[in-house]
Amino acid sequence: MNNYLDSIIKRDPAARDKLSIILTYPGVKAVFFHHLANKIWNNKFYLIARIISQFSRFLTGIEIHPGAKIGRNLFIDHGMGVVIGESSIIGDNVTLYHGVTLGGISPAENSEDQRNSKRHPTLLNNVIVGSGAQILGPITVAEGSRIGANTVILKDVPANATMVGNPAKNISTNTDTSFKPYGVRDFDDNK
Repeated sequence: MNNYLDSIIKRDPAARDKLSIILTYPGVKAVFFHHLANKIWNNKFYLIARIISQFSRFLTGIEIHPGAKIGRNLFIDHGMGVVIGESSIIGDNVTLYHGVTLGGISPAENSEDQRNSKRHPTLLNNVIVGSGAQILGPITVAEGSRIGANTVILKDVPANATMVGNPAKNISTNTDTSFKPYGVRDFDDNK
């Protein structure tokens, strides 16, 4: 728990102390409830797991399906409106801002054919996803990538890319692995 809280303090300049993070950050509560719901889901108590995830959604405004696989130190900043689908996989040290969707492409079409299939994205380690971004389908966002606010991702993203727009375009493959909030980095036109 201490490492998790320290990882949030490193990524959020508004984080003042661990107690305030525990008491006031909805993303921390959502991740806690997800870990509980996921354990219950993995033991095949699906209804109880869904009830816990819906209670968490009611409290936090963040919807994480109990079947989603989440690595260490997921930081959901602000969080309202975040949706993480059932077959999503999230690596370590990932940051999501409010309004992010990790969803399927056509969930209302051929639902029976889509059951028990990988239909949501995979985000590898150290990915940052800006506010309102939509990452849709069974694609992979590779390690260290940045997804700008309101970007729509429908195809795999290479490592260390900076994706913006709709449709998404890679504007940079940056080897700088330091944390850049909101998926943005400084650009120098003279280089």
